[in-house]
Amino acid sequence: MKTSAGIRLGIATTLVLGSILGSLASAAEEMPLYDLVIDGGRVIDPESGLAAERNVGLLEGRIAVITTSALTGRERLDASGFVVAPGFIDLHTHSPTPLGQHYQLHDGITTALELEAGAYPVGEFASSIRAKAPIHYGASVGYGSIRVETKLGIRQSHLLVDSPQLIGFRGYWTAFRSLFGEPDEAFVEKATAAEREQMREMLIEGLDAGGLGIGVPLDYFSEAVDRDELRMVFEVAGERQVPLFIHVRRGINGDPAGLREALQLAKETRAPLHICHLSHNAMRNTALFLAEIRAARSEGVDVTSEVLPYNAGSALISSAVFGRDWRTIFDIDYADVEWAATGERFDEAMWNEYRAKHPDGQVIHHYVDEAWTRTALVEPGVIVVSDLLPMISKQSKVAPHNGAFSRILGRYVREEAILELEDALARMTLLPARRLEKAFPAFEKKGRVQVGADADLTIFDPARILDRATYENPYQTAIGIVHVIVDGRVVLRDGVRDLDVNPGQFLSR
Repeated sequence: MKTSAGIRLGIATTLVLGSILGSLASAAEEMPLYDLVIDGGRVIDPESGLAAERNVGLLEGRIAVITTSALTGRERLDASGFVVAPGFIDLHTHSPTPLGQHYQLHDGITTALELEAGAYPVGEFASSIRAKAPIHYGASVGYGSIRVETKLGIRQSHLLVDSPQLIGFRGYWTAFRSLFGEPDEAFVEKATAAEREQMREMLIEGLDAGGLGIGVPLDYFSEAVDRDELRMVFEVAGERQVPLFIHVRRGINGDPAGLREALQLAKETRAPLHICHLSHNAMRNTALFLAEIRAARSEGVDVTSEVLPYNAGSALISSAVFGRDWRTIFDIDYADVEWAATGERFDEAMWNEYRAKHPDGQVIHHYVDEAWTRTALVEPGVIVVSDLLPMISKQSKVAPHNGAFSRILGRYVREEAILELEDALARMTLLPARRLEKAFPAFEKKGRVQVGADADLTIFDPARILDRATYENPYQTAIGIVHVIVDGRVVLRDGVRDLDVNPGQFLSR
C-alpha cells in the first residue's frame, strides 16, 4: 500500500512530467514550419563572407533563416558534403529556348539574361518559354532589333532566335538582297537625323517596357553606325542610368580603338558600361584592355566586363566578321575554322563553297589563346558568362558553352587552383547582381544567400563538378550540379530535372 508521502510524490512527478510535455508541445507548435529546409550544406554567401555549415529554411520564395539549429519543413534536401551557393546569374546568353533553359539549369544557372544582343519589343522576347520556364530570364533593349526595324521595317524581337531567316544580324547581306530585293541598309547605311531620333524614342519605349539596359552588338553594325548615332545610344543610357552592354568594334587582333571609343563615350555621357566577352575582343592585348578599364574606373567611369571560359568563337559562316579580312583580324587561317555540324576543318576552296551554298551553317573559329582567358579570369571584378548560342534543335550543333559555370568551378577552381572558390562564385552571382541592381532593384535580392534574399539557390558537389559538352557533342549536361532551387521550388533534384516544375519568371524593370 502506498503511503501518503508516496502518493504525493507520484502526483508531483506526474504534474512535472505533464508540465514538461506541455512545454515541449507548445514549443513544437511555435517552431516555424518552412516550405523547404536545406540541411547541412556548406553555405557560401559572397557578400557577407559566410562560408560555413548551416541549415537554410525557405518560405514563400525567400530565404527565411540561416542557422546551425535544426529546422522543420514540409520538404527537406540533404546538402551534406555539398556547397549551397546563390543561384548562378548569366548576363550573356543567346538561347531563350526550351533546350537552352534545360542545359543552363543543369549548369546551375537560375537567371539567364540576353543583354548583349537584347530584344525589341522586349515584351515579345522568349515566346517559346513564356508558359514553361524552369529558370528566370530577361533581356535588354536590343539596339540591333531597333535598327533593323527602323531601316528595313522588319520587326523581330530577338534576331538570333525568333527569325532564323533574318540572318542579316550576322551580316549576310546577299541573303537580305535575295529576301527583300534590296541592299541590307540596316548594316551598311548611316542613319539620318530623323532616324536617330526615331531610334532614340524606341530605346526609351523599350526601357519603359521593362528592358534590362541597352544591348549594343556594335561590331556587327560597324560599317553603318557612326559616332553621332552611337553617342545617341550612350546618351539614353546615361540619362536613364541603365547599363549599356556593348560588343565593341573589333579591329585587327589587339586593336584597342573600339574599347577606347566606348570608354570615352561612357565618360562623356555618364552611361554605365559593360564590355562584353573581353578576351574575345582584346585577344593578344587582353592585359592592355583590362588596364584601360581599370584606368577609366579610377576616373569615375562606371564600367565592368566579363569573360567566358572557352577559347573559340562561333557564328554563322555568313557573319559580318567573315566578310572582312578575318584571317588578319583573328590572326588565324582556314584550318583554324571548323564546320560545326561535322568538325571538318576548312581550306580556301571549301570555305568559298560553303559560304555560297550554306550561309546559315555554323562555324567554330579557334582564335583565343588560353593565356588571354586566364588573364581575364583572374582580373578582380570580371564577371563570368556563357555566351551560349541559340539551342534550337539537337540536330544543329553549337559551341559547347552550356557548361561554362561548371567548367570554371571544376577546371579553374578545383583542378588548376587559379581561382578561389569564393571568388569564382562571386563572379557568377554577386557581381552580376550588382551590375544590375542600381537600375533594377529586383536584383538586390539575387546573388546572395542571406535572410530576405530570393530563394534561388544552386547546390553542387565541389569534388565532382565539371562541364562535359564538347565541340563534337555539345548536347551534354554538366556533372556535379546536385540541386537547383528557383523561387523556392526544387527544379533539379539529385541531378534530375522535374519537368512539372517551371517557376522561371520574366525579369524586367
